[in-house]
Amino acid sequence: MATTLPSVDVVTVGVGWTGGIVAAECSKAGLKVVGLERGQKRGTEDFLSIHDEYRYAIRYDLMQNLSKETVTFRNNRKMQALPMRQLGSFLLGEGLGGAGTHWNGMTFRFLPYDFQIKTMTDERYGANKLGPDYLLQDWALNYDQLEPYFDKFEKTLGISGDDKNPFAGKRSSAYPTPPMKMTPMLQQFEKATKNLKLSPYMVPSANISEVYKNPDGETINACQYCGFCERFGCEYGAKSSAEITVVPTALKTGNFDLRFNSNVVEILKQGNKATGVRYIDTVSGEEFIQPANIVVLTSYVFNNAKLLMVSNIGQPYDPTTGKGTLGRNYCYQILPGASGFFDEQYNTFMGAGSLGMSIDDYNGDNFDHSELDFIHGGNIALTQTGTRPISSNPTPPDTPTWGPEFKKQSIHYYTRSFGIGAQGASMPHKENYLSLDSNYKDAYGLPLIQLTYNFTDQDRALHKFISARAADIMKEMGAKTIVPNAEITDYNIVPYQTTHNTGGTVMSSTPDKGVVNNYLQHWDIENLFAISAGSFAHNSGYNPTGTLGALAYRCAEGVVKYSKSGGALV
Repeated sequence: MATTLPSVDVVTVGVGWTGGIVAAECSKAGLKVVGLERGQKRGTEDFLSIHDEYRYAIRYDLMQNLSKETVTFRNNRKMQALPMRQLGSFLLGEGLGGAGTHWNGMTFRFLPYDFQIKTMTDERYGANKLGPDYLLQDWALNYDQLEPYFDKFEKTLGISGDDKNPFAGKRSSAYPTPPMKMTPMLQQFEKATKNLKLSPYMVPSANISEVYKNPDGETINACQYCGFCERFGCEYGAKSSAEITVVPTALKTGNFDLRFNSNVVEILKQGNKATGVRYIDTVSGEEFIQPANIVVLTSYVFNNAKLLMVSNIGQPYDPTTGKGTLGRNYCYQILPGASGFFDEQYNTFMGAGSLGMSIDDYNGDNFDHSELDFIHGGNIALTQTGTRPISSNPTPPDTPTWGPEFKKQSIHYYTRSFGIGAQGASMPHKENYLSLDSNYKDAYGLPLIQLTYNFTDQDRALHKFISARAADIMKEMGAKTIVPNAEITDYNIVPYQTTHNTGGTVMSSTPDKGVVNNYLQHWDIENLFAISAGSFAHNSGYNPTGTLGALAYRCAEGVVKYSKSGGALV
């Protein structure tokens, strides 16, 4: 028998970036908020011995326990989906801060083109350039409408940047802190790209360049360039994350009750209203019902979609008929690029998650696609994130994969090689979607989320083109050996690629195109909000966190508005 707890104004499901932002804004507005986090409490004090590559980068100590919950995967509907039993292609976060604890910190704004991608693509290249199987759609907000929220998110984090990207949307203010240090590697990239008539700029970084106090009074320290960002927490409190910014802000109000080891298994509803959530204490096994006037789903892409599905809220997407929106428009990211091997040495072992220079000349619609068989592109960057000894053994082609020669070459090139990579945009396709698995269940008896996904012809063409551009830059930088990334065939969930999963609970202008409106309010259940990268109608050629943070502030504004007047906000 579940224990029913006293009702509150707002309950959030998950306390990472989105849950923290919603909690902070709502609690500052005087609302009583409960945050349910299925993982454990953690913070800067827990990361003092974080320089343990094996524990955190190889054994994934900060990540989700897949023995309790995972996803099943198949490339197409004819295949049997099987569980992902080891973390591979993407790394699901768990615990206070979520995946935002172990992120690299790159904080881009999506391009104005992204938010009106269908309209602008059709106007320039004619309708259906990609064909009818691609589910391209405009977002429910344009760049100008989102700009104030981008600005607020960047000021909360203290983002370091240089404002030199000629392709970026207009900004209402400069970055809060100066760009990170310009290293010899980055200087070489800058010179090479300028020689090629391209437009380099420093990567916007949440590993910030100087001590910064944000508008809420939270202090973020200066980056030490230790090279332990991705897959690690920050021992210095110098990588902006929810647990050092928005969560403390929410707690200081006295209106925020943060509960750990609390795994939500169902959204409760009566008619067209949510009444709260049911959750399990993962330590004691006790079951609780948390009533709330407003329910906000703020967990990761897969879990937000799963909770809606198991709670029978919304119409699941059917790829045969094309009907339904829940689970539709799943996208990932494509990773073209090139590696280079040099004679001179670089301090590759030092760095930070967002220390880098990049170009957008081949991103979005910043170049002509008339004679190309794909749209969009990718941000091409040289990042100096810190090469660690277990996972970094670079060797030129034809080097044996073991033995004395392998050891010799890997040691020699440890400081004489690096890659230029791109984050290629991912377009929605009718055969790429999320659903519930009919065979496999999690530790709490709920069906696992099922991922049906494969690379498309669009992805393969984009990857080939952008890899060639990365190789051009590497050549201009003077590499003696250049290795473009291998062309992609079918998606493989085993090797790590990126934790930039998007779609499945899309934000849309009308109910027939998505799950939530432009305040991230559910189209069918007016006091239910859902915010994650699942809200994206496609994935751009950037890291998603900057755009996700902006949407989270938009969502929080909607929750506060709804608390005052109720009803549909759109």
